[in-house]
Amino acid sequence: MTWLPTLLGTLLVLAILRDVFHTLWHPTRHGGLSRLVMTAVWRLSAHLGPRRRPAGLAGPLGMVSVVVIWALVVAVGWALIYWPHMPERFSYAAGLTPAEHAGPLDALYISLVTLATLGLGDIAPTSGWLRVLTPVEALVGFVLLSATVAWTLGVYPALARRRAVALRLSHVRRSRASADALDSDGGAALLDGLASAVSVATVDFMQYPESYYFEDGDENTALPRHLGYAAALAEQAATARHPDVRLAGSVLGTALADLAESLDDRFLHTNGPARQVFAAYAVDHDPNSRGR
Repeated sequence: MTWLPTLLGTLLVLAILRDVFHTLWHPTRHGGLSRLVMTAVWRLSAHLGPRRRPAGLAGPLGMVSVVVIWALVVAVGWALIYWPHMPERFSYAAGLTPAEHAGPLDALYISLVTLATLGLGDIAPTSGWLRVLTPVEALVGFVLLSATVAWTLGVYPALARRRAVALRLSHVRRSRASADALDSDGGAALLDGLASAVSVATVDFMQYPESYYFEDGDENTALPRHLGYAAALAEQAATARHPDVRLAGSVLGTALADLAESLDDRFLHTNGPARQVFAAYAVDHDPNSRGR
């Protein structure tokens, strides 16, 4: 029954390629396996004690875990394709006895060498269709490497933008601007800029949901700490005398509502109003509260 392991291996490879596609390139970016792994690492870090918890490493460790699982499952999948056809359809280097090197570990060795694009080793396929599949696996290995680089280069700019929003809100909060100062052309411009930045953060959470599982740093760059203040600014602007301030405040409130909806739909599931979502977001990112 050589077809059974071949079929299983093919399904494993296709499942990982689908997950890579949905994680990195699909518009909704809902990778099933990657999402489960990132969530599991995040929740596991929450249940470790403060001394054992790797501070700020849940997100990076989650991404590394996803990439390792992708590579291992693809390697195992291709090994299952090779294994039923060993040793008859493979050539062996001098000094190797084919019958002694036709087990699952040998198939995995061939798969790992090919996936890592190291070239053909001391065992190589001789059958026509297997000789075609081997470079295809090498191409998949190159795709995984490229996907990992693209993923990293996408997530970290998104984190920088999110922290910039938090820092901007922190600046406004620490400036302690009076209500009269905010009820002006400058206040309208400030609120409009905050609304734009919040919209960018919302898009980043949709395009890079794994960025949710990264810590935000100190209190000035932690977005969960400042969203409640942003909501208060939007409410304060609703009673301003300046029409531009009221308009900008309304836009900011709408942007915050969209952000809350995105966070709740993808991560928190509170089914509550924006302030409740922001409070849950703050608790989930507080190392002293998360996991209780």
